[in-house]
Amino acid sequence: MSALPLSGIKILDLTRVLAGPLSAQMLADLGAEVIKIERPGGGDDARAFGPPYLADPEGKQNNNNSFYLCANRNKKSATVNIAKPEGQAIIRELAKTADVMMENYKVGDLKRYGLDYETIKQLNPGIIYCSVTGFGQTGPYAPRAGYDAILQAMGGLMSVTGHIDGEPGEGPMKVGPSIVDYMTGMNTSIGILSALYHRDANNGEGQHIDVCLFDTVIASLSHWLQIYLVNGKTPPRRGTWGNGGMPAGVFRCTDGELMLVVGNDGQFQRTCAVLGEPELANDKRFVKNNDRVVHGKEIMAIFAGLFLKHPVAYWLEKLEEAGVPSGPINNFEQVFSDPHVQSRGMRVKVDHPFEPNLSLIRNALTFSGTPITEYRAPPLLGADTKEVLATIGYDDAKVEGLKAQGIL
Repeated sequence: MSALPLSGIKILDLTRVLAGPLSAQMLADLGAEVIKIERPGGGDDARAFGPPYLADPEGKQNNNNSFYLCANRNKKSATVNIAKPEGQAIIRELAKTADVMMENYKVGDLKRYGLDYETIKQLNPGIIYCSVTGFGQTGPYAPRAGYDAILQAMGGLMSVTGHIDGEPGEGPMKVGPSIVDYMTGMNTSIGILSALYHRDANNGEGQHIDVCLFDTVIASLSHWLQIYLVNGKTPPRRGTWGNGGMPAGVFRCTDGELMLVVGNDGQFQRTCAVLGEPELANDKRFVKNNDRVVHGKEIMAIFAGLFLKHPVAYWLEKLEEAGVPSGPINNFEQVFSDPHVQSRGMRVKVDHPFEPNLSLIRNALTFSGTPITEYRAPPLLGADTKEVLATIGYDDAKVEGLKAQGIL
């Protein structure tokens, strides 16, 4: 079996919370050695984001919660106080042999510690230095802190998310998960991988990458935002309605709901037949998809009445036979009980010091030649400090002395 794609790449990870750690985790899954730098005592801010926490075998309070666990597998944790000159010296020494340095501090914060790109570049000209922020390294908002929900609001995502106007509960709505953080993490990984390729193809030339949540959420609005750029009109909130083919949305059945997306005219004809109303496909209001978009409320109302005749399982079976995309609306328990999800191995087990059979979510990439087969538990705070510092010549005595001073 071949080595993982990023074997031999060393990453110094000074990111916290979610977007940056998710990216570093992705790179760690792909084989990079990721050294996570955390504050002595408290660690990554995510460790204090609340329950649920893993149960300590000794019954002690701990900082291994679900928020931290989701974004830090396959890493090493070293505690270093970068507010102290001795801590700053450690980071600079580690950066000398790193391929990548990642950080998500406020713009300019690391310069006062001598850990900014220009300083690190002097020590390691080939380093890829990636800054992840809310609003980027330039512009009037650059100094601001940015969290997912704020960027969902400011970037326009909430303006097009939520119940249809005129329905109960109408108004802007936040997407449940921290989706902007996740997408920013993916962009960060793409940027780092691209810069590594550029470096290796161009005589070791490193560079500074600027990734931010604001840019990411705006770019992610894709075809929705393009509508505005074409006609100057913001698309209305569509609730559970689809974004292209019609009809598409959630339909209530006798015992629950299902999601349907009719993607083309052929699928529409077959859906009408399944619903027992084949003549609908010849109604001049609904013959072509563009017609169905114009008359969306009418066809959605008709379909809503028809789906109320049978249970979810009945309709899903019939729609599957007809080749029409549809699916149940699963809760998390149902997701992990789904035989397809199980066959894809989306739940992986790791050996954690507090829980020997801890469940995590697997990396979404599947390689034929370099499969990701090993998952290591997110590290306890500072678990690898001695190991990491030994690589730059710090023996046990020196490490213990720095711990006593609050440096580690």
